[in-house]
Amino acid sequence: MAVLKGTRGRKPRVHIITMGCAKNTVDSEKLMAQLRLNRIPLADDIADADIAVINTCGFIDAAKKESVDMIVAIARHKGRGRLRRVYAMGCLAERYRIDLEKGIPEVDRFFGTHQLADVLEELGGHLKKELLGERVLTTPGHSAYLKISEGCDHPCSFCAIPLMRGKHLSRPLHDILDEAKGLARGGVKELVVIAQDTTAYGVDIDGKRLLPELLGGLADIDGIEWVRLMYAYPAHFPLEVLDVMAGHPRICKYIDIPLQHVSEGVLKSMARGMSARVLRELIGRIRERVAGIAIRTTVIVGYPNEGDKEFEELRSFVEEQRFERLGVFTYSLEEGTTAFPLGDPIAPAEKERRRSVIMELQRDISEDRNAALVGTQQRVLIDREEEGQFFGRTEHDAPEIDNEVLIAGDSPLEIGTFYDVEIVASYEYDLLGRVLT
Repeated sequence: MAVLKGTRGRKPRVHIITMGCAKNTVDSEKLMAQLRLNRIPLADDIADADIAVINTCGFIDAAKKESVDMIVAIARHKGRGRLRRVYAMGCLAERYRIDLEKGIPEVDRFFGTHQLADVLEELGGHLKKELLGERVLTTPGHSAYLKISEGCDHPCSFCAIPLMRGKHLSRPLHDILDEAKGLARGGVKELVVIAQDTTAYGVDIDGKRLLPELLGGLADIDGIEWVRLMYAYPAHFPLEVLDVMAGHPRICKYIDIPLQHVSEGVLKSMARGMSARVLRELIGRIRERVAGIAIRTTVIVGYPNEGDKEFEELRSFVEEQRFERLGVFTYSLEEGTTAFPLGDPIAPAEKERRRSVIMELQRDISEDRNAALVGTQQRVLIDREEEGQFFGRTEHDAPEIDNEVLIAGDSPLEIGTFYDVEIVASYEYDLLGRVLT
C-alpha cells in the first residue's frame, strides 16, 4: 500500500465495521488480530481512522440494503477529516463485486469472502498463517463466537450462502480446540459455536459428523462454563449430539435449529431434505432426550408456493410446538438461487401480514413461558450494566437475539460472572430477577 497523504509518515489507523451475522463478527475479529500482529493500529471510531474496512452481508434484501447504505455513508466521508481510503469485503462484495465497483466508485477496492491475505496486503501487512486463531474480541470479554467451519453444501432453493461462502469446509479439530483454549485463557466463559451448518462438521474430514466429539472437547476446557450450539441444520441431524448435550453440564440445554417451514409442498420446493413427519419426529427426539431444552428456530413466510393453506399449516405448527424462541423472515427473492425462476408472487404487504401473525402468536407463547418461570431460581450470566440495571442471560438465551434477565442495580454485580437469581416478574421477552445471597 502506498503511503497515504496526511499521515506524515505514521502508519494509517484502520477502523473495521461489521455488518450481518456472527460469522462476519468472527471474520472481522481475525482481521483485527492480524492487523495488530502486523503493528497496524486500529481505530475504535471512524473519526480517528485513515482507512475504513466494511465487512458486508449479502444474505437477504434487507441485509444487502443495510450494507450498501453503510458503504455509501462511509464513502461520503472519504477525503473529509482523516479518512482517506474505504474498502469493502465479505459476502456482498463477493457476490456483487462488479456492480458495486461500477455503482460506488468511491470505494478503493472490494474483496471477497476468501481474501483475508489480500486485504492485509492492501493495508500494508501480510497474513501470519501460524496465528490464524488469534482474535480481537468485539463481544463482551466473557462470551465469544467460535466458528468451526465455512461454507455450506445444502441445496436450499432460497439461500444464496453457497454462492458467497462456497462449499462446506471444516476446520481441523485441534485448531478449534486450541483457539477455544486461548479464548478461555483470556477470560471467555461462554463459547457460542457457529458455522453455516454446524451439524455437518467433520463430514469432509473423515466422512462422519464430528460435532459430538467437538462439543465434548470444548466443554472439557478449563474456564469454559457454557458451550452453546447455533445453526444446526435439521436434515441428517446427528442424534449423538443430544446425548452429549444431555450428559455434560457445561453444554447449554439450548439449540438453534432453523426449520423454515412445515408444509410438505413448501419443504419440497425449498429442497430442505426432510419431510414434515421427519421434522416433527426430530423435534420430539430433541425434547425427549434433552430434558428442559430450549429450542430456537426460524421460519420463512411468503415463499412463492406458500398459499393460504400452507401458511395456516405453518401457523398451526408454531402454535402446536410452542418453541421457546422463534424468529420470522419474509421471503427474499435471490438471483442465482434455484427458487429464483419461481418469481416473487406474494405481495410485500401480505408477507408482512403473515410475519406479524406468526410473531404475535410467538409473543403470546413467550409471555406464557416466561410467566411460568416466576418464582424459579435461574443461573444467570451478567453481560452488561445500563442506567443502573444489570442485564444477563440464562443458559436458554443466546447473546444479542434472545431474552434477557433484568436485575436492579441495588448492589454492584460483576460483568461476566454467574449469579443465582430468583425470577420475580416476567414480560413478553424478558424476565425480572433479584440476586440470591
